[in-house]
Amino acid sequence: MTGLDILLIIIIIIALIILLSGIHVLKEWERAIVLTLGRYTGIRGPGIIFITPIVSKGMYVSTRIQPVQFKTEATFTRDNVPVNVDAIMYYQVVDPQKAVLNIENYSVGTNYAAQTTLREVIGKSMFDELLSEREKIGETAREIIDQKTEAWGVKVASVEIRDVLVPSQLQEAMSRQASAERERRSRVTLAQAEVEAAQKMVEASRQYVENPIGLQLRWMQIIYEVGLEGKSSMIMVPSEVPVAGSTFSMFGINDVLKSRTHITAGQDQESQKQ
Repeated sequence: MTGLDILLIIIIIIALIILLSGIHVLKEWERAIVLTLGRYTGIRGPGIIFITPIVSKGMYVSTRIQPVQFKTEATFTRDNVPVNVDAIMYYQVVDPQKAVLNIENYSVGTNYAAQTTLREVIGKSMFDELLSEREKIGETAREIIDQKTEAWGVKVASVEIRDVLVPSQLQEAMSRQASAERERRSRVTLAQAEVEAAQKMVEASRQYVENPIGLQLRWMQIIYEVGLEGKSSMIMVPSEVPVAGSTFSMFGINDVLKSRTHITAGQDQESQKQ
């Protein structure tokens, strides 16, 4: 074997290696943007693809949904409350050609767009809305970010607000406000209960007036319940059963006093006659 034959074999081997280097296997979610001599020539994948070595170059893009965590620091709401918002964004490349040709780095660009957009949305929202309507604010931010990234071939699936951090002094003020609100609600509830109880007592008094026997039965029940307590105490019970509609008290003391007054007056008249 001459030196020329050896050189030829080496050249063939090198050529085969170069050709084999152009064979690539792409996963189901991967796409290759092929540039031939610097110009876009198409999208390849998934599966086995061939990119011409030396003259062509492939740029790979993932089409799976990608989560990105980001935060905005020292952002003021519309009512001038400083907050730090921690959020997560889910996006997906739907047009690999635009994602490679229209922007240098679509991942970094989408992240920056999300941060600035969330700051804008927070600046237009009240602090109470930020705490109670996170889904609404996240959806508003998603729509704005999606409009910005549409030219890059990126589709934003969702934006979720994970946490809203406020200064410690503001947290103490919110705690005092919440405590005062709970106290107010408890007092209102107690007042409503008193009103309802008074209404029921008025209805009960009307029923007792229409049916005096009902009051007598209730009176006996009360005495029975007091006796069941088992406490060593002295209970003074009027000699007469209370009468519904008595003007002095529920115990019928006024009626008892009237009856005794009439008896005493009758005895005085008899003594004068004698």
